[in-house]
Amino acid sequence: MSVREEDWAVACRVDEVGDEQARRVQIGDQAIAVFNLGGCFHALADRCPHGDASLAEGWIENGEVECPLHQARFDIATGKVLCAPAKSCARRYPVKVENDVVLIGLFENTLQIA
Repeated sequence: MSVREEDWAVACRVDEVGDEQARRVQIGDQAIAVFNLGGCFHALADRCPHGDASLAEGWIENGEVECPLHQARFDIATGKVLCAPAKSCARRYPVKVENDVVLIGLFENTLQIA
């Protein structure tokens, strides 16, 4: 599968997401949480798979985000669920930064991790 330029969407500028913080962005019908961990950017679907809560509004610590609703935790880099009550991983999106702009990959194989 080849990745085309149109498979990447502008999410935000790098200076719009502070270190160890997140920002919710809307790309089409997809709400995405963009995280900045020490200048390395990551993106997860902005909805906890366990409940209808925004991961961008969660607590960020040690590369993890804690859901503000029921305290499920996820690895920000992989989307892997780390503790209950969530049982499913968060959907992860590929990220690249070009010219101080955060781009999100929206290709078909961008799904939950196993």
